Amino acid sequence: MTAVLIVLHQDLWNWAKADPRVFGFLPVGVWYHGLFCIAASVLLALWVAFCWPAHLEDVEAEPGVVRDERGGH
Repeated sequence: MTAVLIVLHQDLWNWAKADPRVFGFLPVGVWYHGLFCIAASVLLALWVAFCWPAHLEDVEAEPGVVRDERGGH
C-alpha cells in the first residue's frame, strides 16, 4: 500500500490542469492532493495499529522515580 501511494503521489496527469473544477471552485489538483492526504493518514493509522512495537508501550518506572498518576509529563 505504501508503494501504491508513492506512485500515486507523482500525479503527472494533473500538473497542467486546472479544470475540471470540483464543487465549481476547487482545482482538480488540489482536490486530488486532499484525497491523497486522507489516504496517507489512513495508511499511517494502519501502520501504528498493526506495526507499532508493543515493547515500547511496556515501560516500567525506574526505581526511586515517583510517577504522577494524573498524567502529563
